[in-house]
Amino acid sequence: MIAAASTDEKLAICRAHGADDVINYSSEDLRAGIKRTTGGQGPDVIYDPVGGDYTEAAFRSIGWRGRYLVIGFANGEIPKLPLNLPLLKGASVVGVFWGDFVRREPGANAAAMRELVQWHHEGRVRPHVSATYALADTPQALNDMASRKVTGKIVIRTRA
Repeated sequence: MIAAASTDEKLAICRAHGADDVINYSSEDLRAGIKRTTGGQGPDVIYDPVGGDYTEAAFRSIGWRGRYLVIGFANGEIPKLPLNLPLLKGASVVGVFWGDFVRREPGANAAAMRELVQWHHEGRVRPHVSATYALADTPQALNDMASRKVTGKIVIRTRA
């Protein structure tokens, strides 16, 4: 697994959670980093919860018959891809919308949740909680998220 992030601190967390290699796209061209870390083959799957400026560069780097998973747009910008890129790469753009999956396929979602909980119990999934806030500090939590100070999930406690 290869992780890309904007700071060495975030990349250290990625490595601690299983990344085999990392790309700091603030100090290295993303496409060059992908080429370096994949031996020029490109990734089979790209998981993109951010969108924004790096979307096209990442997709241009995808391997033959790769899958680009569109998870969300944390960047705030919904990117546009030239449709010749999936054609030239034999690649797929796959939307992953969990909210609608829950509504349309409740049985499959329940099975996936059971499996995810089992993986957590086995230690195969270790979510990174970067900060815990009291309920009264919710505005600060949201501000920290908006200013990209969060390096994982946050928890807001409803009780002391």
